[in-house]
Amino acid sequence: MPYLAGTETALFILVVDDHPAARQLLEMYLQKAGYRVLAASNGRDALETLRRHFCPLVLTDWVMPEMDGLALCRAIRQESWPGYVYIILLTARDSREDIVGGLEAGADDYLTKPVNPAELLARLKTGRRILELENTLKQRNEEIIRLSVTDPLTGVYNRRYLNDTLPAEIRRACRYGRPLGLILCDLDHFKRINDTYGHNAGDLVLREFAAGLRSAIREGIDWLARFGGEEFVLVLPETDLAGSVATAERLRCLSAERVIRLPTADVTITASFGISWFNPDALENPPTPEALLDEADRYLYQAKKAGRNRVAGPLPMAEIAACLAIGPHALQINRQK
Repeated sequence: MPYLAGTETALFILVVDDHPAARQLLEMYLQKAGYRVLAASNGRDALETLRRHFCPLVLTDWVMPEMDGLALCRAIRQESWPGYVYIILLTARDSREDIVGGLEAGADDYLTKPVNPAELLARLKTGRRILELENTLKQRNEEIIRLSVTDPLTGVYNRRYLNDTLPAEIRRACRYGRPLGLILCDLDHFKRINDTYGHNAGDLVLREFAAGLRSAIREGIDWLARFGGEEFVLVLPETDLAGSVATAERLRCLSAERVIRLPTADVTITASFGISWFNPDALENPPTPEALLDEADRYLYQAKKAGRNRVAGPLPMAEIAACLAIGPHALQINRQK
């Protein structure tokens, strides 16, 4: 998180107090200690300030007009923020009941007025340690999630991600009335690579092939998953059949032209591509993920049967010639049912 860059000068803190003199005194202490300070005069203004500029530390008075410190604590805990908000409550009340009430409202710590500057900075350091621990835990959890949906060999998404995300892509296409394309591709004669150069070389070829595909699709829109073995699936949101064929043909050419440097030789390898797609406006019921994958697999088989290093899909010849000007030598054409 950018507000926890490793130094206190990177930390923003929001000071909330309706008394101008007390607020200015706190600002002076904190700025002298290297904090970047934002200020608000009551809880309502503090919430608006947090929404505009997130601060991981909040130092708030208890008694304020419009929205007091306890109400502010509750409001902060009810909203979603980019990270945890550590709240220190300032109060002249020091009874056990008041302290418990402040903590139950969502405060992490409290300080009794008048505030001692040394104690304030010590409490803030404690808050910072907790924020750093929370940030570390969040990063580790994100890494665990990333690894759970990533193919360890190629670094692209795995079958689990495909199974979880393709249904969501179909639902989104139907919701917005946009087409969805899917390409299933398979390396040609991959067994020869393993037999000739060994399995380590085969792994390198798979990594290089996947990297080439990933670098040639729309970042943040299209996505790539390893289907199994040497098969990969590309999902192309908001892409019609002509666009899917154009993408597959472009990837076919790029893959055939790519030289992969192995420890003992330079090799080239081709791939075959099968396409499926759907337009929600033309269908009464959307296809299932299995139906899309099965259709792409049938066309992939046809591309392999026709000689490999080809693209096969349900696109009429006239439409290919008119829209894409792709030579028929690279395509196995099948009319739509």
